[in-house]
Amino acid sequence: MLLNEHKSKKLFASAGIPVPEGHSVYPGQEDSFKPEFSTPWFLKSQVLTGGRGKAGGILRVDNEADFSSTAKKLFDLEIKGHSVPFIRVEPASDIQREFYISFTVSRELKCILLTVGREGGVEIENLGADNLLVQQIKLPGGLAPHQIRAAFFHLDLEKEYLKSFAELLSNLFSCVLDNGLLMAEINPLVLTGEGEFLALDGKVEIDDNYADINRDMEAYYQREHASPEENEARDAGLSFVKLPGWVGLMVNGAGLAMATMDLLNFSKLPASNFLDLGGAADQERMQTALELLFGDDQVQAIFINLFGGILSCEKVALAMQGALNGKAPKKPIVARMSGKDAESGLEILKSLNVDNLHLAADMQSAINILADLKPDSAPTVSFPAPDIQSPEQRPKNNGYVSSASFGIQKDTPILVQGITGREGQLHTRLMQEYGANIVAGVTPFKGGQEVLGVPVYNSIADAKRAHEIGASIIFVPPRMAADAIQEAACNEIPWAVCITEGITQHDMLSTFEQIKESPTRVVGPNTPGIIVPGQTKIGILPTIPFSPGPVAVLSRSGTLTYEVAARLTESGIGQSLCVGIGGDPFIGTNFVDMFDMLRNHDETKAVVVLGEIGGTAEENLAQYVKETGFDKPVISFIAGRTAPPGKRLGHAGAILEKSGGIESKLEAMRQAGFHVCPSLEAVAEITASVLRD
Repeated sequence: MLLNEHKSKKLFASAGIPVPEGHSVYPGQEDSFKPEFSTPWFLKSQVLTGGRGKAGGILRVDNEADFSSTAKKLFDLEIKGHSVPFIRVEPASDIQREFYISFTVSRELKCILLTVGREGGVEIENLGADNLLVQQIKLPGGLAPHQIRAAFFHLDLEKEYLKSFAELLSNLFSCVLDNGLLMAEINPLVLTGEGEFLALDGKVEIDDNYADINRDMEAYYQREHASPEENEARDAGLSFVKLPGWVGLMVNGAGLAMATMDLLNFSKLPASNFLDLGGAADQERMQTALELLFGDDQVQAIFINLFGGILSCEKVALAMQGALNGKAPKKPIVARMSGKDAESGLEILKSLNVDNLHLAADMQSAINILADLKPDSAPTVSFPAPDIQSPEQRPKNNGYVSSASFGIQKDTPILVQGITGREGQLHTRLMQEYGANIVAGVTPFKGGQEVLGVPVYNSIADAKRAHEIGASIIFVPPRMAADAIQEAACNEIPWAVCITEGITQHDMLSTFEQIKESPTRVVGPNTPGIIVPGQTKIGILPTIPFSPGPVAVLSRSGTLTYEVAARLTESGIGQSLCVGIGGDPFIGTNFVDMFDMLRNHDETKAVVVLGEIGGTAEENLAQYVKETGFDKPVISFIAGRTAPPGKRLGHAGAILEKSGGIESKLEAMRQAGFHVCPSLEAVAEITASVLRD
């Protein structure tokens, strides 16, 4: 959740950080505004984008009589496509010096960065490396006194300011920790003529997971910065992003949603939105989703693309039946369902017997139907179709030796953390039905019970006294899940698979720092888990798509894992193992770790890697493959190639920060000898070709 300056300063003030007095003024209030402070005033447009000063979004008023006309000028302004919903009015400050200060969570370095600059302002990034001092802060250790001193001396401040500077920096860091902030930036921090520090401007980003857990943070969300559609989707718990095309998109799972968006865009059927139903689609949520798309004038047809995993296609179809209430949809709908309960789901939709509802057997059939439905007035949005990326020569074995092994097999004894909860019980039963060896469960204060024939203990330490444990699977709510991971690691369980999504980034930074010496391999969080087809599963993966065979599938996305496994199985290509490494910014076992095991995994003859935009996981893997001479063939697919820069699409990690970033990711993989697939359709075909060679 990104905050505007006004909300950022309110948060700063609550944490004891000095900010100027300020008032919000909305259109229609400019004629009656009478602040208690005297002129000159600064009128500051409140938008969620940078560059407002250069765009004329900050104006000075020296005469109170000029306020109304100046405010109206700002309300009429558009800054980088953003209208100005309201302004903040502040008195002018007596500025003697300007500085820069920020705390930011670094995905790459897995820590919090403290950055201070001797100068601040709009050109901070162009003032040279000598202007900035960057220090790494590890959690849970926190900000150290020597780091405060280093920042202070870098700013070349006089000794008498050390106490107030240290207090400000400590308060700002506490604000970061206490409110789950991913970023807290003051630019500029000014030193006034009275010798006081003042946060003259501020920018804050709150971890969405933290905001979900702590509902009081909702007070910092400003609906004015979002469209009515985005607010409606947010209220319903839907992930929604507006796009420039004409095909309304409704999918379950961010990975499959991004891949479907790419398919539409590359097929010259551009998507008008990104709408992820997630793992739940009851009638109320389905009705909200349909109303959003029906009410959008830009949407001229709707593509519903579902792969049932946790989500049942039958339940979605029943929800859709209820939402339509026996009437034909207001706009053409093309529905494709696969996976769990797909046949019964499609039968329900077929039985509706209404116009404007088209059922597709597969994604390509859906694309063909949408092409036939394409209206003459449909907007053209150009996305050059990708070619199959011919790999550089595959690396040859260079003598690198790894001692890592996978080791999970049919008899691996499994412990379930959170076994007495609804999700824990459901998936314990499903894992047992697949043949998984569930030997124990843990729920504090439930020790001595039995669930599905499995003994329950109060702690892992208790369970270990009675059982050998080869792996743990974690079904624990987000607020407690990080501690559950630590419990597994402290007890040196070989594998800990954390299904939980929504854990805060601060918690995971702290957890991974604390367990870094543990031999436990953590998978996730926010993972569908692990399956060794025909032997065992430790997770929530549906079993329908998977079959035994020679290809390992590693993925950042659950739904993409199911989709690709189904395509491989349909092509007669089984899987040696499938692992969802997790979609969060901070995860345990990554692609590189898995490859270090797979080079010793005789059952694996080739590897399929399913990646996403954002982060550097794929680039890091490519570097590993080149440097260590990993000589098993690698087939890769990246979802989200047509994503708009800077948009968050489901996973917190799925962010394209700069244009061109995706191209460098693809090129790194090609140079490492990967077969880079242009579409989901190509994955099975290229894999079959590679296995024949």
